[in-house]
Amino acid sequence: VGTLGWWIFGWAFAYGGPYYPEGHANEGALENSFIGTGGFLGIGFYEYVDGGGIKPLADGASTSTMLAWFFQWAFCTAGATIVSGGVAERVKSPTYAAYAFFMTSFIYPVVVAWTWGYGWLSSVLDVGTMDFAGSGIVHLTGGVSALAGTIILGPRTGRFERPEEFEAHNLPLVVLGTFALWFGWYGFNPGSTLGMSSMETGALAAQVAMNTTLAAATGGIAVFVIRYALLRKYDVGGLCNGILAGLVSITAGCGNMECGSAFATGLIGAFVYQGASMLLVKLKIDD
Repeated sequence: VGTLGWWIFGWAFAYGGPYYPEGHANEGALENSFIGTGGFLGIGFYEYVDGGGIKPLADGASTSTMLAWFFQWAFCTAGATIVSGGVAERVKSPTYAAYAFFMTSFIYPVVVAWTWGYGWLSSVLDVGTMDFAGSGIVHLTGGVSALAGTIILGPRTGRFERPEEFEAHNLPLVVLGTFALWFGWYGFNPGSTLGMSSMETGALAAQVAMNTTLAAATGGIAVFVIRYALLRKYDVGGLCNGILAGLVSITAGCGNMECGSAFATGLIGAFVYQGASMLLVKLKIDD
């Protein structure tokens, strides 16, 4: 459902332009600064040749629009699936499908248009934004949507009255899922160099991979130590969540900082995660 939303509306709203032409004072910026207006249903993604054939790569272009569509689709659907964990066991499938369609058709694409699509946030206060691979654009957008959903739905029955019944029941699967996500992050973050055709882009991808790895490891160990200090027990679930906190934290700046800053970013992310997790429990928000 999310894929269809991205195809019908999402790409067009996010990257459909039009953009100011070369030589204009705002060259490359989105003309209306808010939302794209072209490319619905994949229209204009390729050219037609005599006889009715399709030419997927336009004359003079180095990459196809369909390649960009596919790569950005992965980010879009990732943002939509973040919500599933926040509303687990309380939402009906048709309702979630409707949300996924709206998220990938409008909510996420508008955020992208403002930032990666060179809308108003990309030049705000003459500073703009830097989000290399989506800490805010993907993960914060999905996280805020999850928070809104779980507040509206309310907690599962007995979640805060009998909390021991809601402990993780299969930690090996939690660990397996965490490492699957960690591995997938190497597609998102180094892949956001958008090419490795030169030594420079290859070196940038390596820098991004190193920073991503450092922040993930730091976040995991930091939360693990914090939980041990608070609970006096080894919390494997906390370790896994700390890894994800480090990954999300580094995703914005992984291409623009050295390794010491990546370590600090993972550490800060761990403390932010732990504080937010405790606050959710205190407020009886069942994430």
